[in-house]
Amino acid sequence: MNTTGVAPGNDDVADREPISVVVTTLNNATTLDKCLASVGFANEIVLVDSGSTDATLSIAAARGCRILHKPFAGYGPQKQWAIEQTRHRYVLLLDADEWVPDDCQAEILALLQGIARGAPALAGYRLPRRELIFWQYQHRSARLNTHLRLVDRTRFRMSASTVHAAPEVDGPVGSIAAAFCHDGEPDIHTKVAKINAYSTGLVDDKLEAGVHFVRARMLLYPPWHFLRQYLGKRQFLDGWAGFVQSVVAAFYVFLKYAKVYEVRRRNRR
Repeated sequence: MNTTGVAPGNDDVADREPISVVVTTLNNATTLDKCLASVGFANEIVLVDSGSTDATLSIAAARGCRILHKPFAGYGPQKQWAIEQTRHRYVLLLDADEWVPDDCQAEILALLQGIARGAPALAGYRLPRRELIFWQYQHRSARLNTHLRLVDRTRFRMSASTVHAAPEVDGPVGSIAAAFCHDGEPDIHTKVAKINAYSTGLVDDKLEAGVHFVRARMLLYPPWHFLRQYLGKRQFLDGWAGFVQSVVAAFYVFLKYAKVYEVRRRNRR
């Protein structure tokens, strides 16, 4: 996997539809350079920072980003505002701990070349994401989750979810076969801390939605989710890293409903 940002066949940007890349940051110095190096093919990189105090901004400046500043407004609103600042119709949305390998770069560029030559321009494209599972990347035969990340900004909006805000588009959606990569949680401690924070952040959403059968969900969903991850997503191919990841994912499902149950019991008192 290459992180140089030099995409194969990227000699003439005039022969393709231009593209913007958007990255939102807050103290992401440990992963940002790898992210930015992998999108050197972009016509512009818009980086929206919400108050970094580490080397994030100097890394962004060295990589030629257009740096904007905005206090954190929530996951969805922050990314929505960032995409609205871009200059080009097609936008690739990345987190600061994600990066684009050579094969994914090449497929994106081929897609943009096709659009410039008259191919159908869809409202968005889903890309598979290969995760760093603690000490190794997912096996190439594992079933990867896909994410809508390449969007037509004129037909785009962010969902209203408090924690898991995701892009939505008005119109047909295509897919890209090559995966981008996520260097999210380098160790179990970081992963557990993240799911603890995320599960707390989702409580209000679930209470507002009026979720039912919470005790049954606490009992039944975790083992089902473990099997779905370990067998259905083929994380058994990832050895012990896949086993630990599947257990932690099941624990996350449990926490989401346990915390809803906790709040309801407190409110009854």
